[in-house]
Amino acid sequence: MDLLTLKTWSTDDILSTVEMGLAMKERSERYRTVLEGQTLAMLFQKTSTRTRVSFEVGMHQLGGQAVFLDWATTNFGLADVRDEAKVLSRYANVIMARMLNHEDLQHLATGSEVPVINGCCDRYHPCQALGDLLSVLEVRGKLEGAHVVYIGMWNNVCNSLVVACTKAGVRITAVTPEVNEPSEDIELLEEARATGLFNETLDLEAAIADADFVYTDTWIDMEFFNNPKFAKEKDRRTAAFMPFQINAELLEKTGAKVMHCLPAHKGYEVTEEVMDSDRCIAVDQAENRMHIQKAVLMRMIGPEGEC
Repeated sequence: MDLLTLKTWSTDDILSTVEMGLAMKERSERYRTVLEGQTLAMLFQKTSTRTRVSFEVGMHQLGGQAVFLDWATTNFGLADVRDEAKVLSRYANVIMARMLNHEDLQHLATGSEVPVINGCCDRYHPCQALGDLLSVLEVRGKLEGAHVVYIGMWNNVCNSLVVACTKAGVRITAVTPEVNEPSEDIELLEEARATGLFNETLDLEAAIADADFVYTDTWIDMEFFNNPKFAKEKDRRTAAFMPFQINAELLEKTGAKVMHCLPAHKGYEVTEEVMDSDRCIAVDQAENRMHIQKAVLMRMIGPEGEC
C-alpha cells in the first residue's frame, strides 16, 4: 500500500488513519516499540523543515530508525529513478520521498519494492491533509459537519485537502482565484463536485459566514518566493491575491479558527497579527503532522492487530 495521493485511499482508509493518529498522540507510550528494527528512508529533492523532522522523530518514537538522503548527494539524479528506488528498497522497509514533480514520485514508486509515501510534490500533499483532518477532529470533537474554507492559490495542498475533506464528510469551500498550473487535476475537481460537500466561490465574506476553519497557504511556491527570476510574477500574484489575505478585518466577520500548513509569508497570505493570535492553530497542525505520519507508517509497515 502506497500513499502517493489520497485519491486512491478510501473513506475508511482516511478515517481510520486519522483515528489512529489521535490514539497515538493520546497514548504514545503504547507504541514506543511497534516498529523496532525497521527503517524509514527519507529522500528529499526539495527543502523541508516539518516533513523531515516530523517523520524522523516520529519513526524514532515508534522504535524504528530513519535515514536522511539529500537528492543532490545521491545518484538518483544520475541514474534511472526506478533502479535507484529498487536498491533503496532493499535497505529500508518504507520510503518517504519529497519530490519536485509527481511524475518522478510515480517512477520511484514503480521501482520500489516497499511502500512509498508522498512527503509533498507539485500536485499533492497527502500527509498534510491527513494531519489537517486530525486538527479539525481535535478542535471540534468530530469531523462530520465541519466546514473548512480554503482561501488563496489552488495548489498541491488544496488538492489533497479537498479530497481528504470530501471523503471524510467535511464540507469544504474553495475561494481560489487562480490554479497553480502543476497542481491542475480535472478528475479530482469533478469527483469533488459530485460529492455535494465541495463548493467554489470568489465571494469571500459569504464563504466564511458559517466557516469553522479558514485555511490558507503561500501564493508563491516556496522554491520561487525569493528567486529574482520570479520577481515579476510574485508582484503580479501579490496584487491579485491581496484581497484574499487573512487579516484581522476578515476575522471580525467569522468565528473560525485559522489554519496554515507553514511556512507562512507574513504580510502576504496572512498577517503577523493573525498568526500570533489565539485563533491560529497552525503550530498545532504542524505537531499533528508527526502524529498522523506515525499512523501512516503503522498502516504501511506496522504489525497486524495494531492498525
